[in-house]
Amino acid sequence: MFAFVLRRTGVMFLTVLALTFIVFWLTNLPPNLEKLAKSEASVRMSDAEVASWLDRNGYGTPTLHRYGQWLGVVPGWTREEEGRFTGRCITGTVATLDDIPARCGLLQGQWGFSTVFKQPVADVIKRALSMTSWLMLWVMIVMVPTALTLGVLSGMREGSWTDRILSGFAIVTTATPEYVSGVIFIVVFASATVGISPVLAEMGWIEGKTLFQGTATSAMDRITFWNFALPVMTIALYGIGYIARMTRASMTEVMSQQYIRTARLKGVSFSQVVMKHALRNALIAPFTVIMLQFPWLLNGVVIVETLFNYKGFGWTLVQAAGNNDIPLLLGCSVVAVVLVLITQLISDIGYVFLNPRIRLS
Repeated sequence: MFAFVLRRTGVMFLTVLALTFIVFWLTNLPPNLEKLAKSEASVRMSDAEVASWLDRNGYGTPTLHRYGQWLGVVPGWTREEEGRFTGRCITGTVATLDDIPARCGLLQGQWGFSTVFKQPVADVIKRALSMTSWLMLWVMIVMVPTALTLGVLSGMREGSWTDRILSGFAIVTTATPEYVSGVIFIVVFASATVGISPVLAEMGWIEGKTLFQGTATSAMDRITFWNFALPVMTIALYGIGYIARMTRASMTEVMSQQYIRTARLKGVSFSQVVMKHALRNALIAPFTVIMLQFPWLLNGVVIVETLFNYKGFGWTLVQAAGNNDIPLLLGCSVVAVVLVLITQLISDIGYVFLNPRIRLS
């Protein structure tokens, strides 16, 4: 097991380097750098002035060299003009070159400065992740138990009406993207003119104009059921159908095994067969699917946080991409890549522990 984890960690390290370099190269293409120069200096700059600005701010060196500076393995650039020092590693006023750190990159904990939020990238991502972590937590709390319950109930009696109804529900939810289900939820539950809210308000069953809030901005200060239910359900709905279908397929396969038939012939009740013999083996495959939902959640929050104006990781990523905030885009890419790789590693390790055949081999 230790050798497996060590080998996977080495592959993860190489994968992080490869993916972050690709993102760095894409974000540092000439059109993006030209747009950055004009947004930071003046939109009326000529091509010569843009080239001069890029050279003065350290963008004139090759991409691989700048990638090494961003990582912190190559010394940062420094320039002296009229007795003043400017450079990548300079954050304040310095008197001599000895006062300037040699390296100031990702490995040194310096992720850069956001050109949109005018704050250090690390602080922006930390705030955004703290918001998104609450959203992901409640999504998993709602999604996983619901999906497993639906999948087990559907797979216990294959071909029954319960199986057909639950399978149909799972297919519909899986086929509905977040931007569609989110709009439907807002129209039905959070609109003062259509949906059920006007009816409930007219009957006096709700105090305000809408049953739920159509925006989750207030949830950034205080999470309540009324301002957080719609974004949670929007993200969870797709995952519920997907995990339920995987659980049903696994449960159906387990229920057709010979040891299940033997237990039934011995007179063991159906409920005991399901709980003691079938359930644990049926949940091995869905465990991997559940762990892989974390990378998918990063895609889901981009749409949902923008739709409900919840300023988490997804909203921050959209703002960085829309405003050509290169340092923030690079920071978000690191977080996304590391999160995906860590969840995959945990998934593989958990699958080995849950499946005795793989563990023994």
